[in-house]
Amino acid sequence: MASSPTTTSPPSTEGAPPGRPPFLTRLGEGLARRPGRVILACIALALVSLVLAAGTMDRLLLSRFESPGSESERVEQLLEDGFGTGKHHFLLLVTAQGGDVDAPQVVEAATALERDLASREEVAETASYWGRGDSPAMRSEDGSQALITVRMEGTVTEARTALGEISPEFTRDDEVLRVEVGGGDEIFRQAAQQAQADFIRAELIIFPLVFVLLLLIYRRVSVAALTLAMGLFSVIATLALLRGVTYFTDVSTFAANLTLVMGVGLGVDYSLFVINRFREELARGREVPEAVTLAVAKAGRTVFFSGLTVAVALSCLMLFPFPFLQSFAYSGVGAVVTSVFAALVILPAALAKVGHRVRPKREPAPDSGWWHSTALRMMRRPILWGLPALGLVLLLAAPATGLDFGLPDARVLPQGNSSRDVQDQIETNFVQEEMDAVQVLVDTPGGADTAALGEYAQALSQVEGVYQVDALTGRYTGGQEVAGPEPGADDRFGSAEATWFSVVPSSDALTDVEDLIERIRDVPAPGDTQIGGYPADLTDFREALLGQVPLVFGLILAITFVILFLMTGSILLPAKAIVLNVLSLAVMFGVLVWIFQEGNLSGVLGFTANGTLETTFPILMFCIAFGLSMDYEVFMMSRIKEEYDLTGDNTRAVAAGLQRSGPLVTAAAVILAASFATYAVSDVLYLMMLGIGMAVVILVDATLIRGVLVPVFMRLAGRANWWAPAPLKRVHARFGISE
Repeated sequence: MASSPTTTSPPSTEGAPPGRPPFLTRLGEGLARRPGRVILACIALALVSLVLAAGTMDRLLLSRFESPGSESERVEQLLEDGFGTGKHHFLLLVTAQGGDVDAPQVVEAATALERDLASREEVAETASYWGRGDSPAMRSEDGSQALITVRMEGTVTEARTALGEISPEFTRDDEVLRVEVGGGDEIFRQAAQQAQADFIRAELIIFPLVFVLLLLIYRRVSVAALTLAMGLFSVIATLALLRGVTYFTDVSTFAANLTLVMGVGLGVDYSLFVINRFREELARGREVPEAVTLAVAKAGRTVFFSGLTVAVALSCLMLFPFPFLQSFAYSGVGAVVTSVFAALVILPAALAKVGHRVRPKREPAPDSGWWHSTALRMMRRPILWGLPALGLVLLLAAPATGLDFGLPDARVLPQGNSSRDVQDQIETNFVQEEMDAVQVLVDTPGGADTAALGEYAQALSQVEGVYQVDALTGRYTGGQEVAGPEPGADDRFGSAEATWFSVVPSSDALTDVEDLIERIRDVPAPGDTQIGGYPADLTDFREALLGQVPLVFGLILAITFVILFLMTGSILLPAKAIVLNVLSLAVMFGVLVWIFQEGNLSGVLGFTANGTLETTFPILMFCIAFGLSMDYEVFMMSRIKEEYDLTGDNTRAVAAGLQRSGPLVTAAAVILAASFATYAVSDVLYLMMLGIGMAVVILVDATLIRGVLVPVFMRLAGRANWWAPAPLKRVHARFGISE
């Protein structure tokens, strides 16, 4: 490999034994010598992966919005162990065809319906308007509808699997009753079911779409097919890896959706850079084996460290104590590992076989072209080009200032979906939310003082946003006892050491669950209290999630800074990269707020905005988008630094580096954005957010950020781009990475 005219040899080779080339060079030489054996071994690996991947979907699990070890989770376990009860998972909305749920024939039919449901093995507990002493909290305002609520046995996956059989069986419409199934578990069961359908639909769209885009880039069918094959291998191999992970921990069904787009996108992106480098070496007159070796040695470093930046960003999701988010770390890191393997092992072996057939029909000029001339034009007038681009980015990011995180609800699904329609009816016809009751567990060692419990229940019923309180001593509304103990109250609420209160909120109070929980906590209690129930689950989940955000985001920024420093030897360039990445992410959050929080384009896209964003997916998207933005930063900076090491001319290096990397970054961005955009038509709001938000941020990052602001910044900074204090220069000389 030709030596660089710089005064210091490439840091990556320092410390190697004399005459022993770096690992990537040796890897390239080995692949070029024995491509046939490598290809056969990789075909065998792909077939094994395909067999393993075929069973992955059946092992992926569902999850609820719960925080392990939280107070609400402890209350759930204490209620189940001590009282044989707990929060209910789904409901039946029963509509009296005659308009009166108290009519004798309706009471008889509804009681039989509940009895039939309670007899099922998967059902742990039922409750109904009729069985709870005509509880007003379970009856609509006009008296035409009432609820039967159900708590399920087993894990969330077991419960929702059983619900998949129960739901159609108990969806009924006869002369007396119309019965519809809804509630939290039914909503998210249907969302997960739709996500699986979207995975299959996305497969049918992504592969032909990416193949067409690759044909436009390469103008050769064989090269386009070879590149797409690397993405396909990544998807299959990652699904196989996920199956292995499922034997040790839970993996969410939604991980498959990320696997598809990340596997195809990164597999194709990394292959683009290796093939481009291979073409460059052939154009310089290298023989095929030498071109393969140099492609792996040079582009391989870029691909490796680019993959490292993406993997670091996604692996930080492991710091969140939720299997749901950790699942995306498994799938994302798996996609990175398999994509890097495909690009640096399988692809070079294939290139050694196909040789000159991958060369373009017309060789591009290496140091001239649109990107080269455009970069020079922008660097001649950096302020003229930079300020409008920065202004446009800030305009797109402006809505992010109104970002407001909220809690998930039925609007994750579109209108017309059965569980969404049930929830819409409840919100319209019921002034209260029985399924969202807050469970207040009170310690009563030595036995309960019924008078004190009654006074506490009265006080709870006076809390703003509380519709009704059910307790051992009776039913309370507005500070008054409105009914005596319901049938079976002693068994439901009584215990030698504790009792609990079901605090049913009004629908309006659920717009600010945290405040409701705090108001309930503020009521003086006759003993130590703990708060549970679905609203408390969501609150604890959100607090635990947001509590980890500073650590996760800070760690991502710090590790990324170190990686970019090791690559560039500069202090300014990593800082610049992080600032520009933050601008890209601000655009993404601006788009999420403008579309999904404020509801713009909701009619076109077919969703209902609720004025907030659910917390989990924006955080996930931050990690993905940050990693991918740094992915493109590494691709560009590696070529710019290579040119700077050769010439020492900052302006020339930027122009030449952009000419060599800009077209590839743009092509890679279009392909990755198109892959994510296949979820823009999903019926699941979260996947729609993921598809649109990621497509926008990838395209903005590859154009306005990398295409305009990067060269403008580097022109303004000049030689300061490459400055670092002397101690850090020595660190870079010892541990740095370079093309």
